[in-house]
Amino acid sequence: MSINIKRTSEKRVVIVGGGLGGLRLAEDLKDSGMQVVLIDKNNYHQFPPLIYQVASAGLAPNSIAFPFRQLFRHRKDFYFRMAEARAVFPEKKILQTSIGKIDYDYLVFAAGATTNFFGNKNVEEWSIPMRTMAEAMGLRNALLSNLERALTCATEEERQELLNIVIVGGGATGVEIAGAVSEMRRYVIPRDYPDMDASHMHIYLLEAGDRLLAGMSKASSDKALKFLRDMGVDVQFGKMVTDYRDFRVMIKDGTSIATRTFLWVSGIRAQPITGIEGEQLGRGFRIKVDEYNRVPGLDGVFAIGDQCLMNSDEAFPNGHPQLAQVAIQQARLLAKNLRKINAGDNNLAPFHYNDLGSMATIGRNKAVADIGKVHSQGFMAWMLWLVVHLRSILGVKNKLIVMLTWAWQYFSHNNSMRTLVYATKPKMIRERIKREATTHLGEDLLSEE
Repeated sequence: MSINIKRTSEKRVVIVGGGLGGLRLAEDLKDSGMQVVLIDKNNYHQFPPLIYQVASAGLAPNSIAFPFRQLFRHRKDFYFRMAEARAVFPEKKILQTSIGKIDYDYLVFAAGATTNFFGNKNVEEWSIPMRTMAEAMGLRNALLSNLERALTCATEEERQELLNIVIVGGGATGVEIAGAVSEMRRYVIPRDYPDMDASHMHIYLLEAGDRLLAGMSKASSDKALKFLRDMGVDVQFGKMVTDYRDFRVMIKDGTSIATRTFLWVSGIRAQPITGIEGEQLGRGFRIKVDEYNRVPGLDGVFAIGDQCLMNSDEAFPNGHPQLAQVAIQQARLLAKNLRKINAGDNNLAPFHYNDLGSMATIGRNKAVADIGKVHSQGFMAWMLWLVVHLRSILGVKNKLIVMLTWAWQYFSHNNSMRTLVYATKPKMIRERIKREATTHLGEDLLSEE
């Protein structure tokens, strides 16, 4: 296979990852006089803050996803390739992908982060993470199928395993999915499963630290805890999960919880890339960059967002938080700097993060928000959360679908997206994926030479 993009006289910018940062960079390089190539393993952009609503059957997947080719259909000298970045060879200025190699003048890593299982193989194999649309669909199917099986299982022990839901990690994702599942228990089960006692569904939220939402204010953390406990979520602190065996979550203090719905949202690590390793990586395997998002020692290589670690910003000496706004702001500045570099202007602007605040929603009329020195909780924070996220969704159609879905659910306490669909791949596609997965990087590179 070949990536099949012809070289022109223009400089080529290759962007790895079409998340919020990569997408912003690609958009801001419009009419830059450079050839822009976007590479992503999916053919769509997903909106991460609302993935948990897909997982809890609150939103349809296509309402928070947007195809790249539709976004850039009128762009000249822009190319998209659905592929996985595997290795970079900086001395040759070559990026190896799952479909072949591509040379570059400027290479930007914006592939974000993946789930960190901290080396625990059992947890990695059996838990359900929540970073991608595919993982969200997996959780939705697990929740719904377990409810169906709980009605027909043979023993009370198995029924409780199916109805117990254990969420590990008290960050924004953990808090939001716990709240969403709690509302599902309150509003969905009594209507859809009248012969099931909803009180038998237990939701556990386990946090190794001493509070929820560690990146937010103490007031917001305390309020989020109160909201969840009022909603019947069993929140437990100081609970470090060490293993998962025989349908039981094993905790360091010797206790365990039986469950067949085990969610892991406890940590993240930057997406790995062969060729950038060792001292070039910092905490969380993030790529070290300077104040211009350049990777020191690598000509023309940059990294932004969750995948990079910048220690030069005086306000954030230990690196920026892995939030969407950091990626978006870095992408905007990098687009301006790349234009300058392409024009021969070396007067680049350094990056300084403008913290716009943090927020998390727990349920209907329940949210927390920290905007500067203002801490809001409850209905007003929830309304602010709705507005901010609705504005951020791509496409007028998607905005309308999400807004109408939210309005319908608010007044009816119901939706019709609880369908169980298991995707299957044709045999020839399965064989091709298997063949590509066993191809060695060195052989790929040599075959392309």
